[in-house]
Amino acid sequence: MDWTDRNGTARWESAVLDGGPADGLRTRVADRPHTLQVTRPCPPDGPAGPDDPDGDVRVSALYVYRRDPRTDRAPLRYTFDVASP
Repeated sequence: MDWTDRNGTARWESAVLDGGPADGLRTRVADRPHTLQVTRPCPPDGPAGPDDPDGDVRVSALYVYRRDPRTDRAPLRYTFDVASP
């Protein structure tokens, strides 16, 4: 299927996340990606160490959502993949 408009630009669609930490979150996606990545910052308990003297290191928890292939119209549904990453 072609999910672009006549000018070749991406067509945006509504999507809803099902399960996991972002359960019920609504967003918009372009070109119907197969997976979405959700991140949540994890605050450090102290300095990162000698390899990060400026404190630029960031840590985030990563969650993966996969598009439900049975959904063919908006809102697209993405379900939490408990086995990822």
